[in-house]
Amino acid sequence: MAVGQTEIGSASPLVTLRAINQKPDWAGISKLIQEWQPEGMVVGISHQLDGTDNPVTQKMLKFCRQLEGRYNLPVHQMDESYSTFEAKQMLYDELKLRAGKLWEVQDQLAAQLILQSWLNQQSTT
Repeated sequence: MAVGQTEIGSASPLVTLRAINQKPDWAGISKLIQEWQPEGMVVGISHQLDGTDNPVTQKMLKFCRQLEGRYNLPVHQMDESYSTFEAKQMLYDELKLRAGKLWEVQDQLAAQLILQSWLNQQSTT
């Protein structure tokens, strides 16, 4: 997960929440929403390189609907193509993180990259 400021257009990594028995960590999400009081949420949606759905796309869309229903907040979808790959490259190439540490923070950085892309898109519209 990442947090962002729409006024300054900046995103920062926050924390990694892992699924529990292949289900979202609703308790963890609820705690973060209560703590941060967001005005909305941005979820990265994965697609094939040609733009078609991949095996997890429908699960991600369902997750978006669940978020919106549970928290009554707008949920914005953002293409996450290459975000995890880009995060791994940044962490390994630039920071030389070892594999164990890389695994801990790659999803946080990927979330930051997705949110930063969404914030950048908003500033141009």
